[in-house]
Amino acid sequence: MNFSDTARKPANLTDTHKVNRNAGTLLSQKIWLPKALYAALPYFYLATGIVALLATLYIGNWLWVLPHYLLFSAACLHLGALIFRRRQRARKDID
Repeated sequence: MNFSDTARKPANLTDTHKVNRNAGTLLSQKIWLPKALYAALPYFYLATGIVALLATLYIGNWLWVLPHYLLFSAACLHLGALIFRRRQRARKDID
């Protein structure tokens, strides 16, 4: 019993590659930021994570929002620490 006839057709990978290439260009484009904004980015993420974490203390009746705030604060703190650590490591490698 054969449920599919895909084994008889040759795979056309060029169409798949075209879709992946076109989808990846938007996500993999380099973004150029001003130097002041680039330097402040890890501190912005860290401050946003701390503010979101402290905001969970003031959530009273909206308990369904609490996990979202905690997840957002954890993501911001992680991203800020990751960017800061990578930049410090890059500076150490240059020196």
